Amino acid sequence: MDLQDRISTLFRASIETKTRALTVLLPSIEIASKVMVQCLLADKKILSCGNGGSAADAQHFSAELLNRFERERPGLPAVALTTDSSTLTAIANDYSYKEIFSKQVTALGQAGDVLLAISTSGNSGNVMEALKAGQDRQMPIVALTGKDGGQIGSLLSSNDIEIRVPSDSTARIQEVHLLVLHCLCDLIDTQIFGESEL
Repeated sequence: MDLQDRISTLFRASIETKTRALTVLLPSIEIASKVMVQCLLADKKILSCGNGGSAADAQHFSAELLNRFERERPGLPAVALTTDSSTLTAIANDYSYKEIFSKQVTALGQAGDVLLAISTSGNSGNVMEALKAGQDRQMPIVALTGKDGGQIGSLLSSNDIEIRVPSDSTARIQEVHLLVLHCLCDLIDTQIFGESEL
């Protein structure tokens, strides 16, 4: 086995997936950024959730907004619902793992806040419950999915945006999700604070 050939194959697969995704996702990324900007300019916040690698993405996005992305600017209100181990384990223990995000959305979410729901398969039960709770709270949903969109795709309303990566590979979907999140960070900064050099 030639490991460098395998590495090259993985790089090419990632590049090809991103190239395919560019054409498909361009409009939905733009719309999602505008929804998030509208939320932030109205002094609302963005809540984010996901499992595993998607939990890491939710935390990554929140950190980029709260701290900074690629320029100096004031922090923006964003909360990753994946980070409080006491809250997560209390809800999972007292109720069910399926409710670890939805109970937080019900408690913290307000009309006009945005929920960023991340699931590579589109079938994560706790993310679906969070989505429903967000809709009940009149929060626009931005859903990052992949594959066929899973059950999340069918739960979205006309006020929600799905950014569905055209791939069946979890690794490739996650790679594009990270790029999408960086695009959203850049577009948020550009629309609120003005254009900067790329």
